[in-house]
Amino acid sequence: MLKPKLILHSSLLALAAGTCLFGSAAALAAADTYVVDGSHTYPRFSYSHFGFSTQLSRFNKTTGKITLDKAAQTGSVDILIDTTSVDTGNAAFDKHIQGGDFLDTAQFPTATFKSTQLIFEGDKPVAVDGQLTLKGVTRPVRLEITSFKAQPHPMLKREAIGANATTTIKRSEFHAGKYAPNISDEVRIDIAMEAIKE
Repeated sequence: MLKPKLILHSSLLALAAGTCLFGSAAALAAADTYVVDGSHTYPRFSYSHFGFSTQLSRFNKTTGKITLDKAAQTGSVDILIDTTSVDTGNAAFDKHIQGGDFLDTAQFPTATFKSTQLIFEGDKPVAVDGQLTLKGVTRPVRLEITSFKAQPHPMLKREAIGANATTTIKRSEFHAGKYAPNISDEVRIDIAMEAIKE
């Protein structure tokens, strides 16, 4: 038969374990998950063309999930971009951009961004640090969030979030530096994103 002290000790351990499990579950439950709305999420990229003009193109297919816990100031961003969906406004140039000198979509049909940290001011995220993988190369980037909104979607009647974010990369660092510097090595990426609560 167990001694009273041993029974009490076992009960306290069980209670502590239960509290830890409950606490972990509560922490997980506090983070909301949002599914990227592909019809309102478009990564765009711009670059200087011989100094004559700044060219702007975009990717038409983007998927992913975002988790957000505003109270704890934590979250995650996991995005997948279909690089074969590049849209320059010219079908022939789309094929050129998908070639080996640039995106090489035959070997690398997707690009990904996976966050490592969300930076908050108050209850709003203002930046996201993460790893961008493009053309098989992974490098750290920081997305600066220029606008953020969280509220019920007026049409879908579900919680939603939206944001605009920007960063600048060097395409040569992703083995895509053909014609630099005449075609600028620096490429600005601007992302318009909306996501609906799962």
